[in-house]
Amino acid sequence: MATEKKHVKLTLSALILMIFTSVFGFTNIPRAFYLMGYASIFWYIVAAIMFFIPFAFMLAEYGAAFKDYKGGIYSWMANSLNPKFAFVGTFMWYASYIVWMVNVGSGIWIPLSNAIFGVDKTQDWSLFGLNGVQTLGVLAIVWILVLTFVSSKGLDSIKRITSIGGTAVALINIIVLAGGIFILFLNGHMAEPLSVKAFFVSPNTDFSSMIAVFSFLVFAIFAYGGLEVVGGLVDETENAAVTFPRGITISAIIIAVGYAIGIFIMGAFTNWNFAFTKFGSAEVTLGNVAYIAMNNMGYQIGHALSLSEAASIQVGQWISRYMGLSMFLALSGAFFTLIFSPLKQLIEGTPKAIWPKKMTVIKNGVPINAMKVQAAIVIVIIAIVSFGGKGAKAFFDILVSMTNVSMTLPYMFIAFAFLGFKKQTAIKKPFTMYKSKFMTYLGVAAVLISVGFANVFTIIQPAMDGDLSKSIYSIAGPVFFGVVAWWLFTRYERLEAKK
Repeated sequence: MATEKKHVKLTLSALILMIFTSVFGFTNIPRAFYLMGYASIFWYIVAAIMFFIPFAFMLAEYGAAFKDYKGGIYSWMANSLNPKFAFVGTFMWYASYIVWMVNVGSGIWIPLSNAIFGVDKTQDWSLFGLNGVQTLGVLAIVWILVLTFVSSKGLDSIKRITSIGGTAVALINIIVLAGGIFILFLNGHMAEPLSVKAFFVSPNTDFSSMIAVFSFLVFAIFAYGGLEVVGGLVDETENAAVTFPRGITISAIIIAVGYAIGIFIMGAFTNWNFAFTKFGSAEVTLGNVAYIAMNNMGYQIGHALSLSEAASIQVGQWISRYMGLSMFLALSGAFFTLIFSPLKQLIEGTPKAIWPKKMTVIKNGVPINAMKVQAAIVIVIIAIVSFGGKGAKAFFDILVSMTNVSMTLPYMFIAFAFLGFKKQTAIKKPFTMYKSKFMTYLGVAAVLISVGFANVFTIIQPAMDGDLSKSIYSIAGPVFFGVVAWWLFTRYERLEAKK
């Protein structure tokens, strides 16, 4: 009990920053503008209406009702429907975050390189005579060890880092908004011409077909992912029955509006044809488009102020450096939430008898031994991928394909369980967004249809492009993780029956 008293509960502002850091991805704004121009705003609004806002309201109701439960999404689904259903969905969801950590652990150094050098030089980095990929692997392993150590000290340490990350993301958005308005004021017109057609038709010829537009809708839905991660923090929130639903509701509105405004303001300083076909010499990819867009913004500020070409280029490089620093801080903040919260929900929420006794030990409010095991698994995968050559890269591509669907399929589990939650009269519901049966069914249907469509399309698109193996692995992932979860829970049921 003494350790519990040391915990500082999350305030509304700290919770909103944590949600903002976990969900809002600034890079989704320039990526959306690159793929669809102004037309991306419409599809982001569709994704918010069909998926994000109804799903956020469900989480708000769940969170208020189960404010004293430690298990997050598992506790919600287990009490609303049944424990085995809940465990399969939660385990599948958790497995996808292991791969996320492997991916971001190596990729987080790219924004840091941009912050230091103004460009990505990670492929040229070398430690102890190792090549670029191996060096990033070593850095990723050290990163996981440091984060696990700091996170093991408790929520207070995590809260400080996520607050810095959330503030950094908020600040980059303010810079984009202020920079866009400033350039618009000086130039007197949008860099990307406005028209009714522009809000529905992409300037990118790769997105002229309906199939391509559907793939963008999938991208938009995935841009809103991650809200369920904070479900494990309900019991850590101050006055949870009021603060948690309010935090989720405010965050959902800010994130949805933030994406729409951000994409629109991109047009103030980004002429699509200039920025993505002529500006700079680098090939534009989804990985570097955010840095190219921000570099271009600085360049356009220089020109709007009538600075020389050289000075304009310098302004662009410094804004690109700041972009790298803010993304590094934002990813660090997200990492601190994700290295702790999914595992907390899996270990604290599920029946203790499923896991070895040492895995369930809680210290400083976190499952300390389980975090060490998690770190070991992530480090082993990073080492295999970094030092295993081409075969290891193929292995990692398979892992990513297996978890693409696994990451969002649990949203369907949570939405479906919400029907049971509303029917359970024994569950006290201090906060209600869905006032009628019709609104409940409409909200659940919207989430199931949008996420279901996104996942089906994610599975079939590689096969349509000729990559049948990726489609097979996308199906195999949820099946594999689902079978493992089902086996673990069935084994637990047998042990309990023997007792």
